[in-house]
Amino acid sequence: ESERASAQLCTSFQLQFGLTRDYYIHKGAGVTKGITMKALLFSVVLLVAVLSCSGQRVADITCGVDGSLGSDFQEWEGEFFPNISYIKYEGPASHNPLAYKYYNAEELIFGKKMKDWLRFSVAFWHTFRGDGGDPFGSPTKRWPWDDGSNSLTVAVRRMRANFEFLKKLGVEKWCFHDRDIAPEGSTLEESNANLDYIVSVAKKLQEGTNIRPLWGTAQLFKHPRYMHGAATSPDVRVYAYAAAQVKKAIEVTKLLGGENYVFWGGREGYQTLLNTDLKKELDHMATFLRSAAEYKKKIGFEGTLLLEPKPQEPTKHQYDWDAATTMGFLKNYGLSDDYKLNLECNHATLSGHSCHHELETARIYGMLGSVDANTGDAQTGWDTDQFLTDVSEATLIMLSVIKNGGLAPGGFNFDAKLRRESVDVEDLFIAHISGMDTIARGLRNAAKLLEEGRLTKLVEDRYSSFNSPLGKTIEEGKVGFEELEKISLEAEEPPITSGKQELAEMIFYSYV
Repeated sequence: ESERASAQLCTSFQLQFGLTRDYYIHKGAGVTKGITMKALLFSVVLLVAVLSCSGQRVADITCGVDGSLGSDFQEWEGEFFPNISYIKYEGPASHNPLAYKYYNAEELIFGKKMKDWLRFSVAFWHTFRGDGGDPFGSPTKRWPWDDGSNSLTVAVRRMRANFEFLKKLGVEKWCFHDRDIAPEGSTLEESNANLDYIVSVAKKLQEGTNIRPLWGTAQLFKHPRYMHGAATSPDVRVYAYAAAQVKKAIEVTKLLGGENYVFWGGREGYQTLLNTDLKKELDHMATFLRSAAEYKKKIGFEGTLLLEPKPQEPTKHQYDWDAATTMGFLKNYGLSDDYKLNLECNHATLSGHSCHHELETARIYGMLGSVDANTGDAQTGWDTDQFLTDVSEATLIMLSVIKNGGLAPGGFNFDAKLRRESVDVEDLFIAHISGMDTIARGLRNAAKLLEEGRLTKLVEDRYSSFNSPLGKTIEEGKVGFEELEKISLEAEEPPITSGKQELAEMIFYSYV
């Protein structure tokens, strides 16, 4: 065989069997001069594959997930969820666990389709990489698309499963970390090549559909190189590596038509201030984010850059503690025009807030970008990433979203995972259906509550004194302390008025 033909054979089977780059015969070395023990092993694999795939021409061999053959592995059309049909809306009376009871995608609410209010998205890492493992136990799940390896072949299967899942669920958005969709190589160059290949698969799967990423991001927290942080690492080499990884992740997000790009600083914090230069790390993080915003503009990426707050875990203290802290950081470094917030409900809980509080805080400052829809366990002190099923909480969340005019180009990403004990494939569908129905129900409740206006009137009445001439001059900044003192000295003692909290709660819960 010629060197070119040999390279073609090696490439075809490296992708087919998930072999590492060590199995390539190096370019220019030639078969006889470049062969190694690993290459010999590759030859054995090659021979077995040829025999098992009915003698097809080597470059065309594609043994599918189910053992089927095709002219190209990427063209295999088998199903990963053969027993699951397309999920339909059947209404509140339905008892079918694989049907929507409240999420009716085309239903109009305040002149906008429900699907456009909600813009649901599936989190690739939990749905297709979740294995049920936790700090106290081994994995409990092995999905049909997985064989336990981190090969390119399995990465292709996961991506195919992702698109089949999205189509059957009727969802057009998904979110990903770079290292979730493509295996990390031994070098940055190899990691980028792996990512390029999987992105090309995703790009092809997108053809003829409206499916696009809601957002992409770089995983800057799992690899040991990031144990001290990425943008806040004390090692300049790690900072540079993280910058290169984010550069690539932004590029592939743009290539796939992603509408946003997220920064989650899982390691951007500290364990102790005794060995930390707090100002230097914050300055470095700001410089990193500024460089990302500049590169986004340079390549013409029109998506929104989002910063995701979380107070702790895995670090003792993460710099993006909550919405207010994060907005203060952005304002201090002049980055408020370049970033908005991606708020996660379970992160709000860890910071001592409600999800409603975080959304309202971001909304009133024009910084609400997107939502990671999940919840935690009130009796568990860590980020459990459960699907949101509390209709009351969903209604409060949707009050903020409606007042915000929606989330576009953001949306609701289900950054949520199955419980360790849920091991059936259909559980993935049931969990998403339940989460989508809960938020859809919250949307309906919030819309009715706002439309009828009882709670709105209660709030307006509570602040009605500011509609007076005095109140208007205060809000317009036309009166100061000296004038207000004079008015107060001449006026009677202010009356004691009720806050009507119980009435507000009664009204709210009558709509849930």
